[in-house]
Amino acid sequence: MAWSLLKEVANAISASTSQPLTEESTDDGIEFWISPERAGWLTKQGEYIKTWRRRWFILKKGKLFWFKESLVNRQSRPRGIIPIVGTCLTVRGAEDVFNREFAFELSTTASRNPMYFIADSEKEKEEWINSIGRSIVQNSTSVVPRDSEVVDY
Repeated sequence: MAWSLLKEVANAISASTSQPLTEESTDDGIEFWISPERAGWLTKQGEYIKTWRRRWFILKKGKLFWFKESLVNRQSRPRGIIPIVGTCLTVRGAEDVFNREFAFELSTTASRNPMYFIADSEKEKEEWINSIGRSIVQNSTSVVPRDSEVVDY
């Protein structure tokens, strides 16, 4: 009985909030369903139970959102959000960790352990790693004003 009551309360809270019930995650009003920096399928390792699940990921404004389905719209609620800007320590290939092709890891200050992903190809893996790096640069605050010219060497 206590379990069913707890489940009802959790469902009521979840239904009344506009974001998933996670400790430090928020979508900050980001319209992730419109013009993402990158979107696609990745296989993600679970944080607590180390199973692999295929999820739809969206990268936008320095945050990595994931969903069960690829049809994402205004009513969609992320299954999780990884804040990247200001928290990312490393993003790199991780084939040697799992002995699996197209694996990469993302380490952040927000998580004790690295998060692991598997892309569908080497090209996809490299594009995700590059997109995450680019998102960090584009969405970080810096001493250079956003409207000033940036020279790429």
